[in-house]
Amino acid sequence: MKRVFHMLALIAVTVGLATVTPAAQTASLQGDFLKEWAGQKDLLAKIADAMPEAKYGFKATPAQRSFGEHVLHIAQVNMMLLQTFASKAPAPQINMKATSKADVMKAMADSFDYGTAILKEQTDQTMAGTIQGPPWMGPSTRARMIAFLIGHTQDTYGQMVVYLRLNGLVPPASQRP
Repeated sequence: MKRVFHMLALIAVTVGLATVTPAAQTASLQGDFLKEWAGQKDLLAKIADAMPEAKYGFKATPAQRSFGEHVLHIAQVNMMLLQTFASKAPAPQINMKATSKADVMKAMADSFDYGTAILKEQTDQTMAGTIQGPPWMGPSTRARMIAFLIGHTQDTYGQMVVYLRLNGLVPPASQRP
């Protein structure tokens, strides 16, 4: 019985290894960042859409940004850092004074689309290349810039979750069917 078990285990491992193709094991910085970037765009679009337009001016405290200002802040920071890439992709015209839910969400979506276009121009070599970031970042790789933007977006998402909860809403990522 022990011998049969070992034989079945060996067959399972061998079959499992045979079904994994080398292409399935290949990853790239560009591909990984494109997946993460698309995920961020989707996540932020869902949370931005979850807040009713009448609540886009809501602030948790008077000193904080409104919900709509958080959405616009993502677009602003995305654009500021993405423009350091010196891309061939044309930068969208972002209305940083937008106030309606539709206009604010469009600004954010346009900034993510610009990032997608820039990422599609990259290779692993260019992602590892140095560019001049804003003064507070200094010289950085393109990979660091994108990683920073993803982290910044997640930080802002966390703040937006609180705004939804304070208004009795459940964030899309926390909703259960």
